[in-house]
Amino acid sequence: MDVALLTVGDELLSGDTENTNATWLARELTGRGASVRRVLTVPDDREVIAEYVREWRERFDAVIVTGGLGDTPDDVTVEAVADAFDRGLEVPEDVRERVEQKAREYREANPERFEEYEFDIDFDETAALPAGARPLQTAESFNPGCVVENVYVFPGFPEELKAMFGAVAEEFGGDVVTESVATVTPEGALKDVLDGVRERFDVAVGSYPVREDRPGRVKVSGTDGEEVADAAEWVRERVRTPAE
Repeated sequence: MDVALLTVGDELLSGDTENTNATWLARELTGRGASVRRVLTVPDDREVIAEYVREWRERFDAVIVTGGLGDTPDDVTVEAVADAFDRGLEVPEDVRERVEQKAREYREANPERFEEYEFDIDFDETAALPAGARPLQTAESFNPGCVVENVYVFPGFPEELKAMFGAVAEEFGGDVVTESVATVTPEGALKDVLDGVRERFDVAVGSYPVREDRPGRVKVSGTDGEEVADAAEWVRERVRTPAE
């Protein structure tokens, strides 16, 4: 399963917020056997988001879009995804009811905030999704996410993202197997090993450099578990491991 990740947010591009969502999702997807083929961060720009969703939904088995699901003017992800599919927006009644319920629960739990501030929430706007989308709502999230064909739209807040991904995690998978070999051999001295494993085995291989506080790694990936294991062992026999 080939997956592309599109993370949305001006704050990510400016460096004001660290993009931990992309790293977390890539790790989760890889652990499930999927292959992450693209990771891109784009601004809160409706046309730009729609452009990539439109292109990537045709090129990859799944596209995950994160961020831009709030109620402020710069939150345009839902509208952009609808544009990518040439669909309008609709307000599912059950989604609207859930949003209203979450708002009531928040007000009951935080009465002092409503005494201090005047909240202006448009429930129809919050609950609007691309026509025909499958809604995604969790206990952790106020704004709904959704699935439109092979495009998954998640919130940008990490705790909300993780909960929503968990609700559909079983829909992601694949047969990619990986094995890593820890090594203290400098990356510059690994060329022959990396070339050799590519020549001898039907696997992909990559290296990660040694740091002061941790060893490096040679990572072997493929769809045949036995082939990956044999390739990793071949590498292990030709590099210096931390225990040596």
